[in-house]
Order: sequence, then structure tokens, then C-alpha cells
Amino acid sequence: MVRIFVDADACPVKPEIYRVAERVGAHVFVVSNSVMGIPPAPWIERVIVSDGPDKADDWIAERATAGDIVVTADVPLAARAVKAGALALAPTGKAFSEDSIGMALATRNLMADLRSAGQLTGGPKAFTPRDRSAFLSALDLAVTRARRQRPR
Repeated sequence: MVRIFVDADACPVKPEIYRVAERVGAHVFVVSNSVMGIPPAPWIERVIVSDGPDKADDWIAERATAGDIVVTADVPLAARAVKAGALALAPTGKAFSEDSIGMALATRNLMADLRSAGQLTGGPKAFTPRDRSAFLSALDLAVTRARRQRPR
């Protein structure tokens, strides 16, 4: 069974994940630092971790393996997932891979350095219906790939 780990605190595509998971028979772990509503379904599991930096990321990274999917906007978590052999997707549909994660980390670190130096870099662009559609397409593709990678 494909497992989908969701870094849920700021994830805008949880309803889409639930729909796809139900259709394909995946198990979803919704990981957050606080209680959030989830649909009552046996294939959706709520995981509440303690408060603190990166606690949800650590929980996911310690469990994600080859054949799993990690949905996160957090680039360091995506890097940890890719290193473990999992498929990592941003809510915008961007897939992280071994080839792309280095540049994504470098860009993230550069932007963090600029912000800490007082440069105004702006926030992320607004989430759009086009992003939602791209995510759904990317998630369908990731499920197909995960099924092939999943250890038997």
C-alpha cells in the first residue's frame, strides 16, 4: 500500500490528497503540531507531534522510505525524504528529485540569508487554482511511481 505523509500545518491541498488516496487505496498520515480536522476514514491517520521546531518534519523523515510520498513545502524535509528514497512533492505540484533538491536547498538558503540581512525578498506567491491542478497531476504520477518502488 502506498503511504502519503503530509506536512499538514500549512498544507493547502489536504482535500485533494484525501480524494486521491481514497481512489487509489493509499494510507495518509496527517502530521501536525496541533489538532486539525480530518475526514473520518480508516485510511487517514492524524499524528500530533509535540510543539517545537521541526518535530513534524522529524516524525515524517524517520518513517518515510522508498515507495512513500511526502507532501511538503519545506525544502529541508523534502531533501530528507528524497535521501530516504521517498517521492517528495510541494503543494504546487513541484516534484523534488535527487537532481533538483540541491538547487532547491541552495535557493532556500540564499533567500534565508537575504532575509536575515534585512533584504526584502517578499513571501511566496499566492496559491492558485493552477497550482492545485498541477499538484493533482503530480500526485497521480507520484502514486504510479510509488507503486513501482514500493517493496513487496
